[in-house]
Amino acid sequence: MSKHEVTEFPNGAPLPGDVDSLELAEWREALLSLAQNGGPERARVVLDMLAEIARRTPIGWQPPHGSPYINSIAVDQQPAFPGDLAIEERLASIMRWNALAMVVRANQAYGELGGHIASYASAADLFEVGFNHFFRASDQPGGGDLVFYQPHSAPGVYARAFLEGRLEEANLEHYRQEIGAKRSGIQGLSSYPHPWLMPSFWQFPTGSMGIGPISSIYQARFMRYLEHRGLQQTRGRMVWGVFGDGEMDEPESMSALTLAAREKLDNLVWVVNCNLQRLDGPVRGNGRIIDELEALFAGAGWRVIKLVWGSDWDGLFARDESGELVRVLSGTVDGQLQTFAAKDGRYNREHFFGQNEALARLAQGLTDEQIDRLKRGGHDMVKIHAAYASALRSEGRPTVILAQTKKGYGMGEAGQGKMTTHQQKKLDRDALIAFRNRFNLPLSDDEVESLAFYKPAADSREMRYLHERRQALGGYLPSRRPLAEPLPVPALASYGAFAIQADGKEMSTTMAFVRLLGGLLKDRQLGPRVVPIVADEARTFGMANLFKQIGIYSSVGQRYEPEDIGSILSYREALDGQILEEGISEAGAISSWVAAATSYSAHGLPMLPFYIYYSMFGFQRIGDLIWAAADQRARGFLLGATAGRTTLGGEGLQHQDGHSLLLAATVPNCRAYDPAFAGEFAVILDHGMRRMLEQQVDEFYYVTLMNENYPQPSLPPGVEQDIIRGLYRFEEHVPAAAKGRVRLLGSGTILREVLEAARMLADDWGIASEVWSVTSFSELARDAREVERWNRLHPQDEPRCSHLRSCLPKGTPVIAATDYVCALPHLVAPYLQDAFIALGTDGFGRSDNREQLRAFFEVDRRQIVLAALSALADEGTLPAQVCALAIERYAIEADAPAPWTC
Repeated sequence: MSKHEVTEFPNGAPLPGDVDSLELAEWREALLSLAQNGGPERARVVLDMLAEIARRTPIGWQPPHGSPYINSIAVDQQPAFPGDLAIEERLASIMRWNALAMVVRANQAYGELGGHIASYASAADLFEVGFNHFFRASDQPGGGDLVFYQPHSAPGVYARAFLEGRLEEANLEHYRQEIGAKRSGIQGLSSYPHPWLMPSFWQFPTGSMGIGPISSIYQARFMRYLEHRGLQQTRGRMVWGVFGDGEMDEPESMSALTLAAREKLDNLVWVVNCNLQRLDGPVRGNGRIIDELEALFAGAGWRVIKLVWGSDWDGLFARDESGELVRVLSGTVDGQLQTFAAKDGRYNREHFFGQNEALARLAQGLTDEQIDRLKRGGHDMVKIHAAYASALRSEGRPTVILAQTKKGYGMGEAGQGKMTTHQQKKLDRDALIAFRNRFNLPLSDDEVESLAFYKPAADSREMRYLHERRQALGGYLPSRRPLAEPLPVPALASYGAFAIQADGKEMSTTMAFVRLLGGLLKDRQLGPRVVPIVADEARTFGMANLFKQIGIYSSVGQRYEPEDIGSILSYREALDGQILEEGISEAGAISSWVAAATSYSAHGLPMLPFYIYYSMFGFQRIGDLIWAAADQRARGFLLGATAGRTTLGGEGLQHQDGHSLLLAATVPNCRAYDPAFAGEFAVILDHGMRRMLEQQVDEFYYVTLMNENYPQPSLPPGVEQDIIRGLYRFEEHVPAAAKGRVRLLGSGTILREVLEAARMLADDWGIASEVWSVTSFSELARDAREVERWNRLHPQDEPRCSHLRSCLPKGTPVIAATDYVCALPHLVAPYLQDAFIALGTDGFGRSDNREQLRAFFEVDRRQIVLAALSALADEGTLPAQVCALAIERYAIEADAPAPWTC
């Protein structure tokens, strides 16, 4: 056989039997000669031409996905390492120890606290190169970078802040002990990045897997939005995300990859720590996660940099003239690589290099210890720096660095590469000493055994270097700015007079919102800061008139002529467009909203986002992202349109919302409202803007909007504060010689049914009633709960009275009706002293008209009347026979199944 004959493909696969191996060898030699004599650029031109021809029929060829299992950046392409490698490695070792000591100490004291050692052990070098050379702080000219930290590596970030002097030893001693620390006057350390708990430290919450990745993409896009609209110069600022390979399984992690490529977000770099730490096992150990992610990201349009092997492997690859090392590595699956990571040099010599004679020869010059210390790429600072530097030179697309590491790196037999490493919280004495020895830490055996934190002297080379590097990069990270310049809010009368003084004009509350939004957009100061966001239904919500007025943001402008160009409502995209229309992606839209709602902190520029969506597709569908927004101290408006179970008639079960307000009530800093009228909404809007933009309170607002048109009354004078508190008296009906009295509470569109019920009670049964508009059951309940708690804890002081109790004193039965589940009005039931009946829309939705739906769910005027009569009968004011007469008179189906059972 000729020495030039090709006997197999480069990946080791055999050639088909009918292939002329000599012919293949000639093609190979021709390509290699072209590359050698003409340079790689000429070779690429020829290959591109051949690939174009090959894709056509009848050949129909497609290139295989992926690239060889080696580093993307060749040795001769690496820049010189700009720092002191020895010092940086010592600093990384110190931080590894302090992070480990923090977690182990906490769990020796309190075994249930948890924590993670292995994640940071594997990612420490990835973080350190970033901190020392790339992550720019916010006091740099033009602003700093935004960094999303792998949540399980939080102990390592705390360990660095300890060396920097931003945290004290007492803080580290109270890792995951926030309550006990506060009682001692100490800031405890949260489990993961939580801005709500550490508002001057953490900037982005990443503890829920998948939230960080999608958020980072939309933050990068929002920076471009700010720049293109002329609001802030963001060129040169980067968004970095350090994430785990297991996190890439979350749908949120993957859902916006194509958006990042389509928007050409070259201000975005992800570092994926590929250590097989998918909790307790390799999950897909029969493949390779790096190959899988490479195909995924490259297919989405990202630039992929593989950081697989450390510098010690360079000599082995250089001596591997036959390509055997690359071939074997390309055939070794993750499960086996994890086994190699968990074993020592002798095992790897026998079981990896011992696979064939060619590999054995490569390892002949290495001792077992040298084989054991062969680094993977994510542990080699020189290779990491080269990858990061290359990522910053990417133009026109985002970059992902796939860094191979060993989970539990340096934990030896106690944890390196083991299936259970992720859950490991404790190490015995021998394991701790082995860790000390592995990283050459200046700790005595007693200090190791006592888990003493280590901090070099302030004037040591390590500490001077640490501070010099951060000063060169503009300061310390992570860091969060909690305040920005207040943004003035225009007077409500200047844009909302039509809603306050509606005088019976017919409109929906959705229509009122769009008109109010249009008015705000015209304000010289606030208008440019308004960010309207829709996922898909801009025309459904009546926002088409804004297309020409303010445009839809597009990073490339508008490259087509819309088919409805002659219409005054035609589609208009623009580089400086203000509307963010995100397509059918609620997760993407809420991520855009969060980016705008936290701009005051991330960019020092307050913005006012309004995200309007089908209410059913909010807290139910993207509740985790909304919870993260709360953690991140977001400020803005979420608008649940087509709200309520019976308002959106024909859409049916999966579109009719009966529980979003209840879910919203569980978020501590979300203020949830269900206004019935345009004037109520206008008051809530004005109040929320002043709280968030002028007073800079860290809260956000969820407000329901309805698509039902009906006459809008003018607001009674002086009810504004009661609207905000959640309850005000709308009207009263007192017939002559009233036979009884009830209080009727209504919210949203069902308030109109309550109003009709009040008239029926007066006209048909001689019953007096007070009608109260409940704008927020959850705000009423919060106030009542706080008052109850204060009274309980201050038994000798004069009792306080809640707004609910002051409005509804003892003596009259209460009937509450809502388009939401009964549990919502029941939030206030414990704080009332009278009989209480709640009518709600429990059960699955149906497709029908509003009248039929309200009758089916038993929240229409007839059922409200019956509930009122029943309450009066129960207290003995009316005979029970009256209820039977009402059932007959209103043709109520008494034996129909309950709506929540069918």
